[in-house]
Amino acid sequence: MLLAWLVAFVGGITAGVQVFPRLDTDYSGSSIESFAGYDHLELSAEFGSRISALVDRPTDADGQQALSAALADLRITEGVARAVDPLTARAEAGLVSPDGTKALVVVDLTRGLEGAPLDEAVDATTDRLRQLGDDLPGEVLLGGNELLQRESAEQSQRDTERGELVALPITLAVMVLLFGGFVAAGVPLLGALCSIAGGLAALLGVSYLMDLDPSVPSVTTVMGLGLSIDYALLIVQRYREERGLGRGPEDAVAVALSTAGRTISFSALTVATALTGLFVFELSIFRALGAAGVTVVVVALLVGLTLVPALIGAFHRRIRVPTTRVSDDGFFSRMARRTQRHALLVTLLLSGLLLALGTPFLRVEFQNGGADLLPEDFEARRYVEAVAAAFPTEATDPVLVLARVPAAELQTWADTVADLPEVARVAPAEDRQQGWSMVEITPQGETQGHQAQDLVDELRTDRPDFETWVTGPAAILVDFKALVLEGLPWALTILVVGTFVLLFLMTGSVLVPVKALVMNTLSLGATFGVLVWVFQDGHLSGVLDFTPTGALETWVPVIVFVFAFAFAFGLSMDYEVFLLSRVKELYDSGLSNDDAVAVGLQRSGRIITSAALLVLIVFLGFTSGKLLGIKQMGLALATAVAVDATLVRCLLVPATMTLLGDKNWWAPPWLRRVHDRIGLREHVEPPPVRQPATDPVEVTR
Repeated sequence: MLLAWLVAFVGGITAGVQVFPRLDTDYSGSSIESFAGYDHLELSAEFGSRISALVDRPTDADGQQALSAALADLRITEGVARAVDPLTARAEAGLVSPDGTKALVVVDLTRGLEGAPLDEAVDATTDRLRQLGDDLPGEVLLGGNELLQRESAEQSQRDTERGELVALPITLAVMVLLFGGFVAAGVPLLGALCSIAGGLAALLGVSYLMDLDPSVPSVTTVMGLGLSIDYALLIVQRYREERGLGRGPEDAVAVALSTAGRTISFSALTVATALTGLFVFELSIFRALGAAGVTVVVVALLVGLTLVPALIGAFHRRIRVPTTRVSDDGFFSRMARRTQRHALLVTLLLSGLLLALGTPFLRVEFQNGGADLLPEDFEARRYVEAVAAAFPTEATDPVLVLARVPAAELQTWADTVADLPEVARVAPAEDRQQGWSMVEITPQGETQGHQAQDLVDELRTDRPDFETWVTGPAAILVDFKALVLEGLPWALTILVVGTFVLLFLMTGSVLVPVKALVMNTLSLGATFGVLVWVFQDGHLSGVLDFTPTGALETWVPVIVFVFAFAFAFGLSMDYEVFLLSRVKELYDSGLSNDDAVAVGLQRSGRIITSAALLVLIVFLGFTSGKLLGIKQMGLALATAVAVDATLVRCLLVPATMTLLGDKNWWAPPWLRRVHDRIGLREHVEPPPVRQPATDPVEVTR
């Protein structure tokens, strides 16, 4: 088994690194109006993609000579369709800034076989434009969608590697402290590395089925790390516990897999079921994340069920095990009993606190970020900001309206909307290829502000007699939000029904699944509130090293919602099931509900806290990256796990289970019969409850 995983690791890393050059965002073939509009925009273009350069002081004698030489070289470069000289272009082209100090050099590339420009043409063009910077007195900044995609993909790879380099050493150090040795600590770490390799290799396969956004590898790597460490930790801890009770290595592994192995299998099934909710969205980024996420869950589960037991079997002599079991009357049981004495007060206070933490989300603003999601020192972002400063009238991106009619006919309609309060100006309509025409309508305010979104709604409501496609950044944002609202109820239904069924099969209770869903909803609301407070309001921007944009990236709350109710929810289900399975087995053995809760929390509290701490480190490690969307994702998942493992699992769960008493385990008779036949159980008798030990210490045997 170890040899098989070694081959899989090497092959996975070799294949996985090839996924990053394949990252892209493609709108072609979409039925969504704004995406289809961009598709038509590209098809109606005379040329393919465009690369632009913003140059300083081009009107100097030396500057003009250098610019002419560069343009002459570009015009004979294979793959370049045209290179526009800003100094000789028509004045209405607007390629020279009003003060004459800056100019835009526009280079259009020919289309490749699939409509994309040739990589060689992109490289040759960027190289020659950068050489222009050596001949001009000022700075040359390059921009364009091709370069933006490249920088985003490259930074995604760097952020993924950086997150791993930050998180893994700290995780190892913490596990050494938890387990008292490098071998036991190294088992989850080796499992995590294999999970990363397998996940990236799986992404390469997914990339041949659908386009992958640059954020997908980082998100799935976070997921693979968190799940694999969590799963391995539960199995190793249960193995050590069983060894401490006197079982031999083989028997201890068998019991660990029949107990903790069932728990992680249930968790993986819960996460995978919830992630299938992403497939109901029409947006390709969600479907890609769903496909990648389900694949990574399977890889993490395989690591937990095969590689981790193999590592334990190979190195069991070097894994320290306790010979004295810690008393069932410890920190967590005492905390549970204090909580039980004030169960109603604790429930009300914590519910109010979680609701208060979620209130900032009521004023959330969204945006579809582009270059502003990159760090300030990145060229693609500096280019966008410099162009906006040099060409103030071009600072707001227009709403684009396309139609398959002559430009004069489109212009007649555009003149009727020029007086709308949301319109700043209307550019002259222009004829394009294949009978298409386009008009640019610039909104008041910001590119994706409320006025721009209102303008999109107005243009779609008051359409001309001919068919139009309204697109542009504001239109994409409007469509994005509409599609999210349309798909969210279905995704939520899949998640809730799937989780309820699985948790019922695990516990045999109707109220426990309902209570778990309600508490995770409160935890999720608090997560969203923290997300707005930090990234939209700008708090902790210095600590996390980002520039607030005043809004959240549109896809992040949806992904956090699905992942928090899937991945973070799945992790919390690990903790929930790990706790509930202990409570249930103690309750079934004859303990009262309150005693079962207290002892169950004592037996599982340490491992829950340890697992949450390790996963928290992994998530926070990815906040050290530079892509703003990945920072938001890392902090959101870290917050969800921290809130769940502390406030919810250690306080709110004991309080609510105390209030419900024996009703926790209630189910209608017919559902009870269903559970008796197909319910999921751990067929291992729990060790007897022990009173406080005089000196509970751990020694090695």
